[in-house]
Amino acid sequence: MSSLVQGFSKSLAMTVVSEIGDNTFFAAAILAMRHPRGLVLSGCLASLIVMTILSAAVGWAAPNLISRTWTHHITTMLFFGFGLRSLWDGFMEDGDDDELAEVEAKLDADQKDNTKKVEGSKDGDELKKKRRPFLTQFFSPIFLKAFSITFFGEWGDTSQLATIGLAADENPFGVVLGGILGQALCTVAAVLGGKSLASRISEKIVLLSSGVLFIIFGIQSFLSPVES
Repeated sequence: MSSLVQGFSKSLAMTVVSEIGDNTFFAAAILAMRHPRGLVLSGCLASLIVMTILSAAVGWAAPNLISRTWTHHITTMLFFGFGLRSLWDGFMEDGDDDELAEVEAKLDADQKDNTKKVEGSKDGDELKKKRRPFLTQFFSPIFLKAFSITFFGEWGDTSQLATIGLAADENPFGVVLGGILGQALCTVAAVLGGKSLASRISEKIVLLSSGVLFIIFGIQSFLSPVES
């Protein structure tokens, strides 16, 4: 039970600290300003839940492929590496939070590109329906857009790799529960708070906070014995 609680609390803290102010946080906030919040929220949450479960599954399977001693040491090094990198980026941050502008510009470019494609097509409505991608027959395009932007935005991100490391060293069920709750809290805040909330978040503070948290995780992992 203590292992479950520890995995849950670590995953929750790591997720909240690393996801607040992340590019997917900004994307959810901007999408919620342009589209129905319910569809954006459900698309982002579905993507993050799938990503959390996949990452935890990889971490859970890792000790079966590599010895638990090695996975423990690798996880410890990952935490220290993430922590030092976040602290370095935080101290080097000049105070200009331009990530929001970058995400917004990218979404604007994608929207313009899609608009040109729609305007350039002169086929009938029936032919358009036949040419629609298979998934759009069953899911809203807005839902799929929020899902895909979030999923590929999180792929290979620090939070995904940290989730894999946590699941390899902690109770995977606790990691999944904590990660999903943390992702839900951050996504709801982004969707409901909107662009104004995202623009007030200091990227420097986020980086420094996540750096300190990862260093704490690394120290705890280094001092804890390897479970057989």
